[in-house]
Amino acid sequence: MAPPTTRPLSPHLQIWRWGPGMTTSILHRVSGNGLAIGGLGVLIWWLGALANGPDAYKTFQGIAGSWFGLLVLAGISWAFFNHMASGLRHFVMDIGAGYELDLNNRWALLTPALGLVLTAAFWAVLLLR
Repeated sequence: MAPPTTRPLSPHLQIWRWGPGMTTSILHRVSGNGLAIGGLGVLIWWLGALANGPDAYKTFQGIAGSWFGLLVLAGISWAFFNHMASGLRHFVMDIGAGYELDLNNRWALLTPALGLVLTAAFWAVLLLR
């Protein structure tokens, strides 16, 4: 039997420094799961309300137009725009660009900000028309 080693078996959170890339990666996963669960749920509910007639659709409109419904829809739109911006960042990295540390960190900081700006612009267009 081999003697036990004192080295750790794998890196752990204690030796990693938190960085913008980690935040963007976590937000990408969270927004993707939010779209898959919440976005798909609202889409199915909306399609079901359309298929079940005017009364069902009026109920959907009432709930979606309430403060809570608008909050959910705003969250889904943020998830969409954040996931899209992060996906574009990954697409650029897939072609071999953007791996320099400073540029990568700037893109990682810009990605969630771009998601927020696009969400605010989207809702401004919706609410101000």
